[in-house]
Amino acid sequence: MKLTESPTESELLTQYAEAQKAFAAAQIEEHREEIEAFKDFSSSKGLPLTNANFSYMRTIGIVASALALVEHLTGDIARERDGVISFDMLSSTFRANAHQPGYFRANNFMLMAHPYFRRGMHSVNNFAPRFVDLFWGFENDGVTKYIAIDEDRVRVNVDDSSYVELDTWYGPPYNDDISKIQSGVGKLRPPMDLNPDHVSFFFANVYCLDFKWSQEGRIKTFQALEFKSEQSYLMLDGEKFFPARYVHAEFDLDSGTFRHFDGAVQCYTEEEYAQRRESDFNYNLKSQARIKARSKKLFKFNGKLSTEHWVEFCSHFFTGNPLVFEYFTGNYPEHVADAINKLRERAARNRDA
Repeated sequence: MKLTESPTESELLTQYAEAQKAFAAAQIEEHREEIEAFKDFSSSKGLPLTNANFSYMRTIGIVASALALVEHLTGDIARERDGVISFDMLSSTFRANAHQPGYFRANNFMLMAHPYFRRGMHSVNNFAPRFVDLFWGFENDGVTKYIAIDEDRVRVNVDDSSYVELDTWYGPPYNDDISKIQSGVGKLRPPMDLNPDHVSFFFANVYCLDFKWSQEGRIKTFQALEFKSEQSYLMLDGEKFFPARYVHAEFDLDSGTFRHFDGAVQCYTEEEYAQRRESDFNYNLKSQARIKARSKKLFKFNGKLSTEHWVEFCSHFFTGNPLVFEYFTGNYPEHVADAINKLRERAARNRDA
């Protein structure tokens, strides 16, 4: 009897890729009627689309892509000067479903939150937990929400399907009296004795977290900037950029609440990244080579926002970053601390052997 050889790893990967490609093609055909209807709708708005403009993504569904697609479909949606859009306005024009965070539903398409909210800031991934979930469900009298949307893509299959991923890390509460925080800059980094693979796994490739508190009159200002390692980059207009998540908030000492809170992604060239990540928020004050990174505003709150809500949104915006947990609580999440201790114990045993 002749034995059949087992497929190699390379062959298995090829088979998997082919199966995924076939499944995507089947999904396109399954939703052909919706795609053709959307083509007619888009043409009526002055933007003819072809089959090349449609794709299937397992984390989203059927996606139509074209430059400034949303503008063509919806006309001139009122935007803030920084590009974010009123959540209330979007919810009144479209339908925001609390059970489907990240999407605004129209009759034949769905708007989506900006791709920088997705894991790794990559457009094919699911939304990174749990910021978008929290943002969609957050309601507070006197607080106005704004958010950035995906301007070039919409979801075509208008249904309740979703792709769910769960994480084990969640943001902690923060109970310190903010009025007592001293002005100054700070920097947090993963333990220096961890190798790059462990940093990648337990710290989501985070290189450092910079923060700064300052005060003018009765307003305290907070800034935080998260740099990833050099393995995490984006290609924009053919050039390599290193994305860094950034938050900015203003705390009113008289009301005891935050009056403003926004978040963005700043993109640094390779040279800017190398200069800035080893410095701090005072870099531009200390250096003649001032850095002004590309920036994309992703969300904004105006109004009286409690410290508890601010901490929760901060923690989930910097998703998967134990350094944020460390800043607010003084400790790593328990599972990260346990893993680090075990790694150090193993290293000690190897040294003593």
